[in-house]
Amino acid sequence: MPDPLFDSDDNANTPLTPEEREGLIPSYITLRHELNEAEQINIGKALRWADSRRRDILDRNFLSELHQRMFGDVWCWAGQYRTTPRNTGVEAYRIVTEVQLAIDDARFWVDHATYPPDEIAVRFSHRLVYVHPFPNGNGRFSRLVGDLLARQLGQPPFTWGRANLVNAGETRARYVEALQAADNHDIGPLLLFARS
Repeated sequence: MPDPLFDSDDNANTPLTPEEREGLIPSYITLRHELNEAEQINIGKALRWADSRRRDILDRNFLSELHQRMFGDVWCWAGQYRTTPRNTGVEAYRIVTEVQLAIDDARFWVDHATYPPDEIAVRFSHRLVYVHPFPNGNGRFSRLVGDLLARQLGQPPFTWGRANLVNAGETRARYVEALQAADNHDIGPLLLFARS
């Protein structure tokens, strides 16, 4: 029998291992919409925290703390890199190195104006979601990081299709297609989607 909390046919969330599922903190959550709501409230708190003072977005410790603040009221593993394989992302043992490489590349792009600010932020966001460093929440995390970096570079936050991508069928499909194009070294569709 399907679990109404974890078994969903929308493919919006990366499947969690049984051990990761046990990391759910609020005991009242039994349905997917309750989980989504609790996570969204937690993400709102994280955004207020990130906005409260100037932060260095291109820092591994900041990124882990941001994920922890986005999901720490909901999941005990928030902010900790995953240790298990996924259907997407790099192998778990490569996460630390790949996140640091993404940070180093983005710092280079900023320092040398390699790309326009929007493209730097979108490329960095894409690299993070491609690495898939955390057990879950990687898409929401990477989009928020993209927004924060865009703002740090003097741009407005992205609109990301103007929809909550957790529950937005067609918009989410366009986002996934744009990510797949970026995986194949065509950043154009993701740049367009980010400002759509």
